[in-house]
Amino acid sequence: MRDAATVIVLRRGDNPSVLMGQRGAKAAFMPNKFVFPGGALDREDHDLALHAPLAAATQAQLDEDAPDGIGAALAVAAIRELWEETGLILGQKTTWDAPEPWQAFAQSGFAPDASALQFVFRAITPPGRPRRFDARFFLVDAAEISSDLDDFSQASDELSNLQWVPLRDARAFDLPFITQVVLAEVNARLPDLAPLDSVPFFRNDDEESLFLRLNGRAPQVQD
Repeated sequence: MRDAATVIVLRRGDNPSVLMGQRGAKAAFMPNKFVFPGGALDREDHDLALHAPLAAATQAQLDEDAPDGIGAALAVAAIRELWEETGLILGQKTTWDAPEPWQAFAQSGFAPDASALQFVFRAITPPGRPRRFDARFFLVDAAEISSDLDDFSQASDELSNLQWVPLRDARAFDLPFITQVVLAEVNARLPDLAPLDSVPFFRNDDEESLFLRLNGRAPQVQD
């Protein structure tokens, strides 16, 4: 099982929408499904120092029941995956000596900034799937994005049909079950996006499935 980070970019207004793209038909994991940008944690994500870190409470929730320091690495992975898959930049204007995976990001004039990321959901892929991930879902207001929200020209080809999907229309798309659950959580928090005191955790292991809450202390079972 691999740790992974996913980013929900929420464009607010009279008709709130989220950024989604479609996985390829030959993808080993969730082919053809519409998903949020995201992907597995890379070893190099542990080595990069963020220009602006996560909020302390967010860091504590991420580190709960996980290896020390993984929260910062997950935030790095989230910003990296958002950049790679959509071309959108979550960063602060500055110059810096970027390592190889971040040189194109740095050439745009920005360094990764995690301060606006909110940890809103965690889910473990059920047993029996071809690939399993321990995924943390981050929410960020689209107003925090530094680049043009409608310019996907720098995106890789990992996701196709990148588009802003209105929340009210999302059910018409071919979505994974867990994406539907996360969208319901996001929709329930509108219009206020204040950080959560506890984060939903849908844990699937070989013995049982549990719906827990992460609050930076011990996980609590939710009825």
